Amino acid sequence: MSTDDDTTETTEPTDADGSDSGGSHCSTPDSDGEVAETLGIVTFERKRETAEEIKEGLADRYERIDLLEYHGDVFAEHWGEYDVFCGLMASGIAMRKTAPLLDDKWDDPAVVVVDEELTWAIPLTGGHHGANQVADDLASLGAVPAMTTASEAAGKQGVEERAKALDAHVVNGDSTVATNLAVLDDDLGPVARLDGPRAVLVGDDVTVLKRNSDPEDGVVLGTGSVSGADAEQFEAAWERALDEADADWGDVEFVATGTRKEEEPGLLEAAENRDLGVVSFEKEALEAFEGPTPSRSKELIGWPGISEASAIAAGREHELVVEKIGHEDSVTVAVGR
Repeated sequence: MSTDDDTTETTEPTDADGSDSGGSHCSTPDSDGEVAETLGIVTFERKRETAEEIKEGLADRYERIDLLEYHGDVFAEHWGEYDVFCGLMASGIAMRKTAPLLDDKWDDPAVVVVDEELTWAIPLTGGHHGANQVADDLASLGAVPAMTTASEAAGKQGVEERAKALDAHVVNGDSTVATNLAVLDDDLGPVARLDGPRAVLVGDDVTVLKRNSDPEDGVVLGTGSVSGADAEQFEAAWERALDEADADWGDVEFVATGTRKEEEPGLLEAAENRDLGVVSFEKEALEAFEGPTPSRSKELIGWPGISEASAIAAGREHELVVEKIGHEDSVTVAVGR
């Protein structure tokens, strides 16, 4: 039986397409907002067939996947070269060899282990920074992801996951301790968007998310509803609005709404089903972007129509692409850009 250090000291890095990697290095992401793109699979030679199976099964999900033959210093030699290490080995081996290398969860590569039979995929470190993502991907090969991060264990979307859904990254990582506790207590609510130029003063319990990019063709789904609308109604309404906009799910940046609707369970469930972030706007912000379609809510409660106003407010160009569409007298959706 092989021990920690008894294999030969060789590595065989290749890109996901099978070509020689040329020794290129890739920076570890600084937040969960940046999806893990490079994966190093560390394996004993006797388990190489399974490692090849993993590489083939995940090849279309990562920019680069390399197979690294295990030896005692393999993690240390390649530390920082991959977003995530996948150890095809006992969890104890991976823990002993990577623990001395750990410095900062926002900078360290993530580590996940999987057994040779592809029964369990266990994130060890960096769950919110790529390990949970790889474990989820390994589920497509039959492995059961064993998530232990608190928000995932509770079935809730933590701050890092919200950043990922919004194609953003966390600027002040230390704040996530407080904000993720608020997530567990159902006390955080959706992300609020602030347009600049502005200066913002925040405390240690406020997580600041900065968008990674501004897609030229991205759209936002401005959404309003009656109380109690279910997730299926929200998703059906979004589908119809996207058809009208000649867009698809890949074009959606996030869902926008008003703060008075930000806690709608059906909306939040539907957004999580589609891996979309939710951004909410205060009444005063929406009043500055009122849409063209008359709304009874302005007469009854003084709010502008939420779907159109939030779509315009949230859009990068503050442009209304599709005016509000009603679905089953329960959900209204407008599309902004």
